Amino acid sequence: MSTAAVGLLAGMALGFAGYFGGFWAFLLVLVLGVLGLVIGRLLEGDLSVDDLLHPRSGDRRR
Repeated sequence: MSTAAVGLLAGMALGFAGYFGGFWAFLLVLVLGVLGLVIGRLLEGDLSVDDLLHPRSGDRRR
């Protein structure tokens, strides 16, 4: 599935949650979506826990 299709589905899910459930449902869907994204990236190996705990700012290398 392309990135555009995933973005479209995520936007539609947030839109439905906001319309039918209100602001708190929108926020809940948003938070759970981000959490799912992070867990998925961790399981695929695109992201490591060390990257989350110690983010790099800029290209400063020692």
